[in-house]
Order: sequence, then C-alpha cells, then structure tokens
Amino acid sequence: MLTPYDEFPVHQASRPFSEIPCTDYSWDDGYFFGVYSAEAKVFLFTGMRVNPNTDIIGGYAGINFDGVQHTVRLSRIWRPDFSTSIGPLSFEFVKPMREIRLALGANESDLEFDLRWIALAPPHEEAHHSAVNRMRATTDQTRYTQGGTASGRIRFKDRWFDVTEMRWFGSRDHSWGIYAGRDPLRPDPRWLPPAEVPPVRRAMRFWLPFQTPEYSGFYQFHEDAQGKQLKMNDTFGTPFEGAVNFGFDGPKLRFVSARHELQFVPGTRSLSRGIIHLVDERGGQWRHEIELACPPWSPATIGYNVDGGSWKDGGNIGSYHGAGLYIEHDEFDFSRQPHDLLNHLGKPMRRWGREHLVIVRSTGPDGRTVVGQGQLEFLIDGAYEAYGFGSEA
Repeated sequence: MLTPYDEFPVHQASRPFSEIPCTDYSWDDGYFFGVYSAEAKVFLFTGMRVNPNTDIIGGYAGINFDGVQHTVRLSRIWRPDFSTSIGPLSFEFVKPMREIRLALGANESDLEFDLRWIALAPPHEEAHHSAVNRMRATTDQTRYTQGGTASGRIRFKDRWFDVTEMRWFGSRDHSWGIYAGRDPLRPDPRWLPPAEVPPVRRAMRFWLPFQTPEYSGFYQFHEDAQGKQLKMNDTFGTPFEGAVNFGFDGPKLRFVSARHELQFVPGTRSLSRGIIHLVDERGGQWRHEIELACPPWSPATIGYNVDGGSWKDGGNIGSYHGAGLYIEHDEFDFSRQPHDLLNHLGKPMRRWGREHLVIVRSTGPDGRTVVGQGQLEFLIDGAYEAYGFGSEA
C-alpha cells in the first residue's frame, strides 16, 4: 500500500512507508509537543504515535493548569488515512522542523486549541537509544529534541488563554523505532526466562529543553544510585549530552559536562528548585538556576500505558479501542504531591509528577543572566545516595 510519503525519494528500505522491517508491537513513530507559560501556570501537551504493526494511530491532548490535569485521548485505524490527524486533533507541518500547526477542534471535552509551534533552534539529535535483554533489542530508537515558542489560543473550560510568542515557550520531540514494551501488548513475563539484571541501574533521569529570549538549548543526564553519569543498558542510557543554540541559523556550542545541586520538598522526592553547573566545549562556565512554576504534571494520562491503566479499557496508545474514531477524556487533580490517585484500572499512579514547568535563570560565561523557561522531565527511581533517598519510591 502506497502512502503520500512514497512520493518523495527518501526511502531507506525496499518497501513502501506503509510497511516496516520489524514486526515488534513496540515499534512506533511519533511526536510530543509542549506549549507552556510559567506566568499563566499552564502546560499544554499533545502528541500522536503510529504503530504500523497494530495498524493504529493514537494521540492525546491535555492541559495542566496549576495542578489540575485534563486529558483527551484519541485513536483510529491508521492505514485508511495516513494524515497526522485523529478526529479533531491535527498536526500540520507548515515548515518541517520550523513551524507546526497544532489544533484540537470542538470535541466532547473541556479543551480546544489552535496554535503555531515555532522553532527557536534546529533539533538536537540525541545519542541513539539502545538496550538489550538476553540478546534481544528492547530499545532501538532515534529521537530528536527541539525548543521553540508559540502563538494562538487555548480554551480550557470557560477560560481562554492568548498564547503570544516569546512569552509562551515550547518543547517537542520526535522518536521512532523499538521502545520499551507497553501493556497490554508486551509479552506476559511468566512465559519468558527472568529478565537479565543490568550491571548498572538508572536512578535519576534529568531531561531539559530550555528557552530564553537570547538563546535556547537542551541537555540531559542519567545517573546511577551513586550519582555517577555513565552509559547504561536502559531505555534512557545516555550519560550526558547537550548544547546551546544562538538562534535557528546561529552558532551552536556543545555542553561537555554537568553537575547539580537539587532541593526537594522536605520529606519527599518532589523537586522544588536546583542549580545546574554546565561547562561548554570552549571551557565556558554556565549556571542554571531552576525553579518550579507550578506542580509537575503526570504522563500517566497521555496513554502510553507504561504503568498500565492510562486508557479506560486498559489499552495503550497503539492498541485497538474500537471501530471508527475513539475518544475519551478525564481529569485529575495533581496540585498536591505526593498524591494517592488511582488510574483507570484501580492501580496507584506514581506519587510524583515527572514533567516540570520550570523557570530557568541562565548565567553564561560572560556573567550575564537571562530568564527563560523549560520543560524538565525529572524522576528518581529507587535508591539514590547523593540526596539520601532509600529504595522506596
């Protein structure tokens, strides 16, 4: 079956784009977009993923308004229609990697938007994501991350937000390949030998695209329980990488190292603020002070179903939810963390949100400080000695 993408001379396999050289249900291709304002305490998130092996395109659109999180999830069969749209949710790539229109039209939920997502810098291709278990690839994925700004309007319930460039900012990523298995499509572990125990366990993930009026950038690091940044056999196994861009067509500087001083809400693993010390490839010293703008939001509602129960039927973003357009929505209050909320299967969600809207005060090698924003994906799993956390999550 031919797709509109087969018109272009960009094939890297002998088959059309409707077919992929992998039958794993964990192979998919898709996007995440964020649009946010620290002043308004709003983080809008949306994305969609194509799973060719289940013939499904699934998506989501949601908003976290000062801790209250409202999410719409959508799904349909993919091959009759190869467009990046699912009912009222659509992505239009006006200028690929530069300008994307994100729209959620009238629907049964309390959320609508029509936005222009505008890149501030070229995308950063992350180090290849790879992990294996008993010689089988469990992660084999390419991902790029990009920072931007936005304009347009958002309606949440009876309130409208006017989104204006350089007052509202944005993040995005695009990834494709084999990713970690998601219930209910991954194999039941009772029919397989026990998973191999990796020699190094990831304890911390820190992933931050940031934007300021003068420059933007991205960095991430992953550490073991002793606080060491090193390569791991893990979905997110990159020790450290990052860069700062001075405009879309301007110069770029790589970051070569990072260390951190983080603070948490007393008695919890909930991040409150921190300082990141960065060194660039020229030896320049950077200092990032980060502070939360509002309670972090939870990816448990976007439908990936990593922990199970994010869809009302127990499925995930790549599973079949019924004929025609399927759409559902829900709302949770994450304004207090840790929380004791349950998902749609009655299972506890992670008690802390992992997606943080942060204010970034960036001081460069010249001593000048500029204030911006960013999306920080942050979590600590199990024991982490550097900040005195035990094994309990």
